[in-house]
Amino acid sequence: MFIDSHCHLDRIDLAPYANDFNVFVGAARAAGVEHMLCIAIDMESYPAMLAQTAPYPDISLSVGVHPNVSDGREPTLDELLELAANAKVIAIGETGLDYFHSQGDLEWQFQRFRNHIAVAKQLHKPLIIHTRDAGQDALDVLQAEGADTVGGVIHCFTEDWAYAQRAIDLNFYVSFSGIVTFKNAEAIKDVARRIPADRFLIETDSPYLAPVPYRGKPNYPIYVRHVAEHIAELRGSSVEAVAAQSSENFYRLFGLDAGRRNLAA
Repeated sequence: MFIDSHCHLDRIDLAPYANDFNVFVGAARAAGVEHMLCIAIDMESYPAMLAQTAPYPDISLSVGVHPNVSDGREPTLDELLELAANAKVIAIGETGLDYFHSQGDLEWQFQRFRNHIAVAKQLHKPLIIHTRDAGQDALDVLQAEGADTVGGVIHCFTEDWAYAQRAIDLNFYVSFSGIVTFKNAEAIKDVARRIPADRFLIETDSPYLAPVPYRGKPNYPIYVRHVAEHIAELRGSSVEAVAAQSSENFYRLFGLDAGRRNLAA
């Protein structure tokens, strides 16, 4: 059984599933996807995402505003705290820094990041971290704001081993996406080989970044198996062992009890 630790279920194309979200969830379960963490990126789409996923105990949520969102509504700290207090919400984010899509004076991005960290610390819920061309600055902010007290995950990891070590020292996990299956991703493959067994997760980032052999096509949570298979090959392990270990790590990080693990709950 696999866990997709990062996906955007409100953005996937449901056409292969008869345009029916319930059919999609059933297919994911049948393919061995035990749990999915659906990640928020803005305030505008969050209510519909919450409503769509509410009937499914094997789908958890994050709440937050992505660092690239510059034209949406900025939530207040009190609003984030209220939304994140929902029992279905197990994480804050995705949040972080992105210098690739955003340039100029980015104090607004830093302040948003700090606000998310403050909410995570107050509710003691882990952070979902996005970084692009801003990796060291993101870790500096996490360290300065005391984010190690809640930890979290560097999602869609694209850095090197030295970066992974510093993230781990800050009480963060590393999550591998379909990028680890790409031929030119040698630094990421090296991290996948070396990372301690109790510090990695797997994800799809659906509908983006589909793994080989679906690269360039829409991504779905069922493809998380391909990420696990590639990591197993890199680590000289079995896909069953990678699935079990990454699932154990997920439940530990997000503090889900046995009831939340059970699809029939």
